[in-house]
Amino acid sequence: MSDNSNWHGTTIVLIRKGKDVVVAGDGQVSLGNTVIKSTAKKVRKIEKRNVIAGFAGSTADALTLFERLEAKLEKHAGNLTRAAVELAKDWRTDKYLRRLEALMAIADKEKSFIISGTGDVLEPEEGIIGIGSGGNYALAAAKVLMETKMSAEEIAKKSIQVASEICVFTNNNITLEKI
Repeated sequence: MSDNSNWHGTTIVLIRKGKDVVVAGDGQVSLGNTVIKSTAKKVRKIEKRNVIAGFAGSTADALTLFERLEAKLEKHAGNLTRAAVELAKDWRTDKYLRRLEALMAIADKEKSFIISGTGDVLEPEEGIIGIGSGGNYALAAAKVLMETKMSAEEIAKKSIQVASEICVFTNNNITLEKI
């Protein structure tokens, strides 16, 4: 089971609308064509720094990266941009971290980023991020829903629901964090 290439099953969407920032994720983890777990929590909040993160990929790898992000935020006095860049740099250059297979969508009240193991720190243009196997479906739904009067939370939930109806590796057991 250590071959992560067969692990699937994450949809994360990050919505920034008005003064609200929301990260939502589904709860499904699959191995091949088998659902292993339907209630995984792929969204976390760093209360002390008012930062939220959602992760796609291997759960153990993502949790390791989440802990590293937390440490970087502490080291850089809560500066999310600096913490994201430093995490991406470590992820790309560290022998151990380089093997981690995950993507992260992170946000505070001012900024949102996608961080990858290839050293990318990407800021979305429209305040919307979608990652994981159903990420593009959730992203497309969110883009359309942003033009409505729906709240960021409602858009995030509906986007995951839409993705769950299309992507077999996504369910509608939604975990959501808001700042």
